[in-house]
Formats: sequence, C-alpha cells, structure tokens
Amino acid sequence: MEAINRNITEMSNMFNQRMAQFEKDLQKSPSATSGSTSGLAADYAAFRAFIMQALNTLQQQVSFLAQGLDNIEMRGRRKILLLHGVAEQQGEETAQMVVQVVKQRLKIDLAASNIKRCHRMGRSTSHKPRPILFKLHDVALRDKVWFNKTKLKGSGITMSEFLTKARHSVFMAARDRFGVSQCWTSEGTVFVLDSKGSRHRITSFADLDGIAQQPEQASGQPESTVVQPVAQGRVAVAKAKRAVAKK
Repeated sequence: MEAINRNITEMSNMFNQRMAQFEKDLQKSPSATSGSTSGLAADYAAFRAFIMQALNTLQQQVSFLAQGLDNIEMRGRRKILLLHGVAEQQGEETAQMVVQVVKQRLKIDLAASNIKRCHRMGRSTSHKPRPILFKLHDVALRDKVWFNKTKLKGSGITMSEFLTKARHSVFMAARDRFGVSQCWTSEGTVFVLDSKGSRHRITSFADLDGIAQQPEQASGQPESTVVQPVAQGRVAVAKAKRAVAKK
C-alpha cells in the first residue's frame, strides 16, 4: 500500500513538472498570441485540470483504503504486547519469563496458559536483548497487564503495544516533534499533547501535521513580563496628564 501511494505521488509530481514545462514552452512560442494557439492553450488547461482532479481522487481513495487496512491490522494485534529489556538465556521459555515478570513486577496473577503465543522478535544480537512478543487469550487480562506497566519503572524493563508499521512511524515522529513525555499509545491509537496541553488522537501523518503548534512569544519572554511594562507605561502617562491638569 505504501508503494502504491508512493507511485501515485511520483506520477503526480512528474505530471506537474511536464505540464509546467509545456506551459512554459507554449508561452515562449512566437505565435502564442495568435488564434491558432488559443484553442490549444484552452485544451491544455482543461486537460491539466482533469488529470489533477483524477490523481487527487485516486490518491484519496488509496489513502482511505490504506487507513482501513491499517485499522483492521491493528485490531488483529489488540491482545498483543511487547516486553523489552528482558535478558536472553540459553534454552529459555519466553512464556515463563513473561509470567515471571508480570507476577513479580506487576503483581498480577498470570499463568502460561493465559498466553496464546509468545516468542522473541528479530535476529539475535549481542548489543541488547530482543523484545518478547506475547499474545493473551483475554482482552481484559491484556488491559490489566498494560495499565499496570508503570510499575516497571526503574527496573530496566518496559512494555509497549505492537503497533503496525505505519502507526509506529507516526508515533516515533510525534515523539521527535513533541517529546517523549507528551506522546503515548492506547489500544493502538497514538495520543499527543500539544504545546497548549490539548490532547490529540492521531493515526496518520496527516493527523500529526494537522496539530497546530502554539506560537512562541515574539519577545521570547513570558506574557506577564511583556504586559507589565505596558501597564506601567500607561500609569506613568496618566500621572503626567493629571500633573499638567493641576498646573
């Protein structure tokens, strides 16, 4: 789906470039003002408008389709969580390792039978342990584990949702733009707090780009330090007027 979107964008850019060049050449033509080219220019404008409308419509439809597929894929990952920072061991049983962490750290009664699927993700490296993916049978138990993840703070172990590639990219971009503490996920949806403290629910880069940044003060100072000199100036003017009136 990403490849289709990219191809449409490339086609649109190429069309714009070629049409711009054609229009430039048409205007440079010695007979550009003659009646023989007036019809050609009108046909060109109509053709360009039609093509651009068709490309925009196609791109919107592909975007809607991609968003729908992403929603379906995310719903399929609803019961899955990722456990990061658990040291790898030779001949390990990942399900038992998850049970141990949940019981000891989160104080939740979890059994291996509650886990439907469990395994390490990616290729083994010596740099850091691979995350453990585990899928629970019950959504309520999954949510209980997820909402108690704050108890892992300071342990070196973290927990995250198994986001789709598209949403993970949006999430990382949001963290870069607004800061790690201002972004989080819940049930596969990315939430962002903007500079005004307003919460935004985003699932795509279009949603992220739509979040308005709070403009900074032109002087770079807090509002109170800007207003105070103005108020003081008004008081001084009023005193001067009263002094003149007494004279």
